[in-house]
Amino acid sequence: MRPWTILAAALICCPIQELPHALLATDDNPSALSPMERRIASAVDDRAPQALALLEEVVNLNSGTQNLAGVAAVGRRFRTEFERLGFSTRWVDGAAFKRAGHLVAEHRGRGPHLLLIGHLDTVFDADGPFQRFERLSPSSARGPGIIDMKGGDVVIVEALSALEAAGALASMHVSVILTGDEEDVGEPRDAARAALRSLAETADVAIGFEDGSGNLGEAIVARRGFTGWQLTVTAKTAHSSQIFRDDVGTGAIFEAGRVLQAFYEALAHEPLLTFNPGLIAGGTSVMVERDGTHATVAGKTNVVAGRVVVTGDLRAIAPDQLTAAKAAMTRIAGSSLPGAASTLTFADGYPPMAPRPANAKLLELYSRCSQALGAGTVEATDPRKAGAADVSFAAAYTPMTLDGIGLMGTDDHTDRETADLRTLPSQSKRAAIFLLRLASQIPSRF
Repeated sequence: MRPWTILAAALICCPIQELPHALLATDDNPSALSPMERRIASAVDDRAPQALALLEEVVNLNSGTQNLAGVAAVGRRFRTEFERLGFSTRWVDGAAFKRAGHLVAEHRGRGPHLLLIGHLDTVFDADGPFQRFERLSPSSARGPGIIDMKGGDVVIVEALSALEAAGALASMHVSVILTGDEEDVGEPRDAARAALRSLAETADVAIGFEDGSGNLGEAIVARRGFTGWQLTVTAKTAHSSQIFRDDVGTGAIFEAGRVLQAFYEALAHEPLLTFNPGLIAGGTSVMVERDGTHATVAGKTNVVAGRVVVTGDLRAIAPDQLTAAKAAMTRIAGSSLPGAASTLTFADGYPPMAPRPANAKLLELYSRCSQALGAGTVEATDPRKAGAADVSFAAAYTPMTLDGIGLMGTDDHTDRETADLRTLPSQSKRAAIFLLRLASQIPSRF
């Protein structure tokens, strides 16, 4: 596995592995499955029809983030599955953060506390045209949220069902949280993520079941966070013929250009750090909507611009990198040209999931489980291919985190979102064996 000392280099992707329907290791494999693990793998195959039916059912329930009733309906369906497996469940009402809420399921047992993370919501609104599960071939299906991430939620259910069928779940300590607002986190953010944070604080391992890069040979050990920023520039207005005079200055647009160019020169070559000015509006009159995506602007060529607003995002791989980038950007904004003043504000969204040796160890164990199943090795996804996700909120509180082991496919967040249905049993098997081995090999910190 690649060391994380090469963060600045592009990581080479592994080719997608073709997985047979039933995955069992050969006898000459030194990491071959134990008898218990073989029973677990067989249990996944036994439930294949139920797994596919559950996936189709939940995909056909619209759960766009703002469709609160739909999100709750998907939560109730999964709640039934967890209660069938002996979990205690509760619904965390989302009224305090203007969302539907979250489903929490807990199975108290011995050993390390394993936290499994998914989400119920999708990016597809209730009034959109993309609403139904559609079978494209024996091995593929299209549907809203089928891989992001209702398929990952089904993988959680199927992995736990296989463990239960083999008699392994009874002694395990497992918690599951399926959030209702991963695609559009509620506000205040602290309230929206309080339930996840509380579980993470007592967990030994946090595992996210997002679809990841879509490559069966990869999983995620590091995710960049997301921080929004807004640059607001004010300057003296005057007739354009007077620009650059000592009592007029440079105007707001030159100042905004200076700041953005200095951002680029100072930070563009930082490993895995990106910052993007997504909207810029400048002139004599500027009105930017609260969401930062629309603006109304007026100006004249013969008037020095008095105002500029720029909105953008900042993505960092680790908290210290984020802190350093913010400090550099703030320092640059503070050195304004004559007659202008720049103000820079930040709005933190998702925190980074920093690369850690413990995460690499988790990936190594997951890869061994994959090899034992005959599915090949699993390596780390390039963090530039991994956006923000709920597992990042857990990473600050849990010693070990891994993500991207859900249902695989292509084109998530589009009306072409498609699942490779062959990966539903294979991912469920890998997850189940992984959880079983974690339960016996990872010490509890409590």
